[in-house]
Amino acid sequence: MAKILEADVIVVGGGPAGITAAIAAGRQGVKTILVERYGFVGGMSTAAMVYPWMTFHADSGEQVIKGIAQEIVDRLQERGGSPGHLRDTVGFVHTVTPYHPEIYQVVAMDMLREAGVKLLLHSFVDEVETSDGTIQSVRITTKSGKMELKGKVFVDTSGDADVAYLSGTETLQGRDGDLQSQPMTMKFRMRGVDLAKVKQYMIDHPEDFYKKTPVKELPELPLTGVCGFYSQWKAAEVPINRDQVLFFTGPADDEVLINCTRVQGLDGTNVEDLTQAEEEGRKQVLMMSEFLKRDVPGFEKASISAVGTQIGIRETRRIVGHYALTKEDVVAGRKFEDTIARSGYPIDIHDPSGKGVTASWIAGDGTYDIPYRCLVPNKTRNLLAAGRCISTTHEALATTRLTPSCMATGQAAGTAAALSVLANVAPIDVDIRQLQDALKKEKACL
Repeated sequence: MAKILEADVIVVGGGPAGITAAIAAGRQGVKTILVERYGFVGGMSTAAMVYPWMTFHADSGEQVIKGIAQEIVDRLQERGGSPGHLRDTVGFVHTVTPYHPEIYQVVAMDMLREAGVKLLLHSFVDEVETSDGTIQSVRITTKSGKMELKGKVFVDTSGDADVAYLSGTETLQGRDGDLQSQPMTMKFRMRGVDLAKVKQYMIDHPEDFYKKTPVKELPELPLTGVCGFYSQWKAAEVPINRDQVLFFTGPADDEVLINCTRVQGLDGTNVEDLTQAEEEGRKQVLMMSEFLKRDVPGFEKASISAVGTQIGIRETRRIVGHYALTKEDVVAGRKFEDTIARSGYPIDIHDPSGKGVTASWIAGDGTYDIPYRCLVPNKTRNLLAAGRCISTTHEALATTRLTPSCMATGQAAGTAAALSVLANVAPIDVDIRQLQDALKKEKACL
């Protein structure tokens, strides 16, 4: 017989959204459990080496994501695990936030413990028990056997909308028409990179790099990342379907994180596709490292120092909520009365089948709102979503999926789940003004 644990709020998925959701719920004084399938927290930030975090800011420089997410950055800085927010020399966004993943894991677990959250690692949710449109429990497989977690409100921060899907909640996946999702990427780090040589090459050959890069300012700016080496990439004819080299510097002084592999046409929720993606991704890592050492100035003596525990997933399932954020909402910088988070990251679609990346910039003040209704599924009464699986279109997901935005929606979902329990109402009936006040009290930007 499965062991039974009970809590007020059950959060499934210990990535950036799940961490902030669980901390937020715990701080409201409700009994909270966080479930994570790996032996560590951090999700794509740690398991898949998604680095750096981008962005907490609008293009104007205004910081639009704070709250628990900023607390995490502050704690990382105190531990020597982050320099804080730095000007982005790649030129995609105003700032990026480098961090040390191993220190992030410890900081996050410390903050979860301080908030009174019970953390269950090595625990995989494989069944959801429902009755009359209400989740009764989630069942997990652990090293010590099956367990059943009974709760009043559940928060799906799995990234793949696993709880929603298993509960029968309506979900969508991919773009309209062919249902293809953004490609997966196996990220890896290299050490022994001569970054001074890389920087000098950028200064001497500005035409070979992303045009938004303020090359004339490079001598004064710390190098946070590089997008370019177009001529080397074109000449090498590496059999990877993208059009440039992209890497970010750190955490060490001679270290970079490579974001160049691209695995397309596979479903991140299909185990056979995922198996194929992991194999292909690791082969591409070796191709990329050989190319970089052979053809890119500064990489002559570099070597692979780490590869992601798993391939990075940009897009899988998302819930069908009371509202779906659209591309038009984002590019118009739309504001909503029930806003629970802001973001300044543009739409950034890695082509599901082609080489390029399509960007759509935000008008007005360079920010858009994420409404609470995007976190609440249409039918399941006691479920909320946060992070990558909230209710959006395929295009809008290409901005809400970024880590700081996931942290912000996580804090909102965790806070809303707790208020739902305390008021004994369904999440959709939570008083939006009370929720916004609670978020502001915890220094979220609305």
